[in-house]
Amino acid sequence: MEKFNTTIIGSGPGGYVAAIRCAQLGMKTALIERYSTLGGTCLNVGCIPSKALLDSSEHFENANKHFEAHGIKAEKIELDWPRMRQRKDDVVEQTCAGIEYLMKKNKITVINGHASFKDKETISVVAAGGTQQTVNTERVIIATGSKPSSIPGVVCDKKRIITSTEALSLENVPEKLIVIGGGVIGLELGSVYARLGAEVQVVEFLDRLIPGMDFSLAKEVQRILKKQGMKFFLSHAVQSATVSGEKVKVSALNKKGEEVEFNGDYCLVAVGRRAYTDKLGLENIGITPDKQGRIPVNENLETAVPGIYAIGDVVAGAMLAHKAEEEGTFVAEKMAGQKPHINYKAIPGVLYTWPEAAGVGFTEDELKAENYNYKSGSFPFKALGRARASMDTDGFVKVLADKETDEILGIHLVGARAADLIAEAVVALEYRASAEDIARMSHAHPTYAEAIKEAMLDATGKRSIHM
Repeated sequence: MEKFNTTIIGSGPGGYVAAIRCAQLGMKTALIERYSTLGGTCLNVGCIPSKALLDSSEHFENANKHFEAHGIKAEKIELDWPRMRQRKDDVVEQTCAGIEYLMKKNKITVINGHASFKDKETISVVAAGGTQQTVNTERVIIATGSKPSSIPGVVCDKKRIITSTEALSLENVPEKLIVIGGGVIGLELGSVYARLGAEVQVVEFLDRLIPGMDFSLAKEVQRILKKQGMKFFLSHAVQSATVSGEKVKVSALNKKGEEVEFNGDYCLVAVGRRAYTDKLGLENIGITPDKQGRIPVNENLETAVPGIYAIGDVVAGAMLAHKAEEEGTFVAEKMAGQKPHINYKAIPGVLYTWPEAAGVGFTEDELKAENYNYKSGSFPFKALGRARASMDTDGFVKVLADKETDEILGIHLVGARAADLIAEAVVALEYRASAEDIARMSHAHPTYAEAIKEAMLDATGKRSIHM
């Protein structure tokens, strides 16, 4: 029986990155994946296909609504939904093939099947056809990811009451789509179908959208998406969802306790995700998940069992692909005797609607809760020449900094290319830059990034040039 130095269970972003880094560090590495394709949720039914549809639907909306203003005449813009879905599938296929190539390149042994622990060094793998093999290993990294959650009274039949997985491959664009949940997944997929002509109603339990982000971003995103045609019903507690033929009815209580009904062709349940450790045999090695199904780990991401680690969505923290990647690299380097670090406050969150929203570091609500002595600066995109030239004037940048030291504590933005612009903010936080440090850096003109410089100037003595 072949023995490995390290075995990773799960081939999502955390798992495959961990496998590559282990291999780079000289470990004989195995990667176990229960599905036929590598890449996990992110590459197959998450980040990648949703971004493909977001981009395609954005092109469609621009052609319908904005080409004329740019002096472009197009006679009849029609949606070819099957072709749009096919392009999304092609992107997924290419990306997954890329992961397979990386496994071969790094001489990582890929084993397909469902993994379960016999003991801390022995893993049983059952393939789809029922064949079984045993993997012997010195160390294990659990990277099994998460699955969509639901709420009481709502059962996903995956036909009319659907999760994000089914929402990526609907046969037709719905006339009316009900979205339960105003987080990242609900808003992104809701915006896809809104651009393609659906009436989208977002029903959210809280009194705000995107709860993990700064409140100012939530308000701006809601304002912009409302302008784009999406409808929002905040402070509504969903009681039930029922299917009748090809229609769905959702019942909810508003903040006054009154019953409100929503009707649509589909209901997308986007109320978060839950760690996935089903039939992993954790009880055989003495690991007990917490009430949220997550695996408890220490500061080194090691479980209560020495040599068994867990990363990504199965441990506490934000369920983000890039967070899982950082943790995968961290664990691999720890095992190799190196001294890596992760600054969780410097891991950005991104919403890929259009315009995009992104944030990193402390939110203003967090600073207020801690009675922190902070200052802020902001700058609107509408004051940027580049934004006006591109007709992308919605949004702003907000900077939060220590009032005494000027150290940047958080950067939050809504606007065109926010997902890419946030990288500058991450660098600033990692290097503990001051607002004035960034304010004195040259930013190319005309660019969207100038908004960050201007917000830093505003935070540094209210010195913004163009506002």
